[in-house]
Amino acid sequence: MDCAKQFNERSGGLLNRTQYPSDVIALVVLWRLRYKLSLRDLAEMFLIRGFVFTYEAVRDWEAKLTPALAEELRRSRKGKVGRSWYCDETYIRVHGHWKYLYRAIDRDGALIDVMLSERRDLAAAKHFFRSAKAITGVTPDRVTTDRHDAYPRAIRTELGSRVSHRTNCYLNNRLEQDHRGVKGRCRPMLGFKSVPSASRYCRAHDELRNLLRSRFQMCQHVPAAVGRFHYMRRTAIALGILEAA
Repeated sequence: MDCAKQFNERSGGLLNRTQYPSDVIALVVLWRLRYKLSLRDLAEMFLIRGFVFTYEAVRDWEAKLTPALAEELRRSRKGKVGRSWYCDETYIRVHGHWKYLYRAIDRDGALIDVMLSERRDLAAAKHFFRSAKAITGVTPDRVTTDRHDAYPRAIRTELGSRVSHRTNCYLNNRLEQDHRGVKGRCRPMLGFKSVPSASRYCRAHDELRNLLRSRFQMCQHVPAAVGRFHYMRRTAIALGILEAA
């Protein structure tokens, strides 16, 4: 008697038992992270292309694939950031309440780390710097923050007493401008409904945005042809990670 079980390249993976091709699902999740699109927008865009699924399917695919993408991109960044860090927190509305999104970039705009916290206190600051140091494998020489009271002690505890700490708010303008990338997604997406989903999306969005950026240094001139080449090549890398998840 023939065995009724069927196996393919997705058996045992996150996309097992899904009825759509892996490349289509990967593209849906990539557009969800990259562009200002709601769940329903994506369902309508693919309906025109002949793929019929609901916005709940998009939500399910995002929940399954974005952690794998974020972790793979975080591992690939180890040891590739500068030693001058700019750290700040911004506000994200989650289920009608304001939460704190800790973010850090280096002097050239490369992502250090991102973390969503329900509180803005010493414990959250320590957790953020501990995570940033573990992910990047780098101890900075200088950290620029605002004047929040928790930062000096958190920096001394997690990064060491030799790290220079600056608190001039104007020096953090580059990070304040960088916040717009994730904050601009909130309104088209109609906000976040839970802390886990908000944390998952913000981390994956920032990791993908960092991967696709064309400049390696501040004020670097990148020709249009080179920028397009980098975008296509790195998009293919991201799609490969999503399809292999």
